[in-house]
Amino acid sequence: MLSKKASSFLFKNLRGVAAIALFTFAGMAMLPKLNPRLNPRLNQVTIQAISAQETPTIIPPTVPPFAPTIMPPEMPPRELEVKKAAIEPIAQPQPISSNPQLASISRLKQTQKRWIEIRLKSQRLVAWEGDKQVYAVIVSTGKAGHSTPPGSFAIQSKHRIARMQGADYDVPDVPFTMYYSGNYAVHGAYWHHSFGTPVSHGCTNVAPDHAEWLFNWASIGTPVVVHSEA
Repeated sequence: MLSKKASSFLFKNLRGVAAIALFTFAGMAMLPKLNPRLNPRLNQVTIQAISAQETPTIIPPTVPPFAPTIMPPEMPPRELEVKKAAIEPIAQPQPISSNPQLASISRLKQTQKRWIEIRLKSQRLVAWEGDKQVYAVIVSTGKAGHSTPPGSFAIQSKHRIARMQGADYDVPDVPFTMYYSGNYAVHGAYWHHSFGTPVSHGCTNVAPDHAEWLFNWASIGTPVVVHSEA
């Protein structure tokens, strides 16, 4: 049997040993949780943490969803209604092709021929050589009721002195007469001085001196174009 002193000493030492044993046991129980080598789960968590620190996760920028362009369906072309404005007819100049006299003049100007032009409206006679005027005089053509007919003709005969008769006239010694169509002629007129005004019975009256120049210049077959200017 132990003495009271020995028993008291042994009891105190046993409490200290029990405390050390309890501490040691608790430490051994916690060691696997803190040591990665003894705790694989802790090792995996640590590696994941380290990996997360070394390689940060890159979050791509937010991209709006792709919205395809929607093209409207093709529609057939619509015919536009065009309102035509009322256009007043404009009088066009008479083309040469519809006026035989102007057509003849155009052709004669392209030649070197001598030809005579009688302008009824302006009461003028012009002598031409091709497209060049060589002589121009004031004349007197047929009065109302005896108008000088327009047309393209040619001198048929020449008479230095002629007698002209009609229902209401009889004129002898008409100088430098050149007939170009039936009884129509270009001749000198000594019985009046109204040149520039239509007073004849249809012939083309010329002052005697001008009639002489024309008589000597022209010949049988010389074209004569009578027309009213446009």
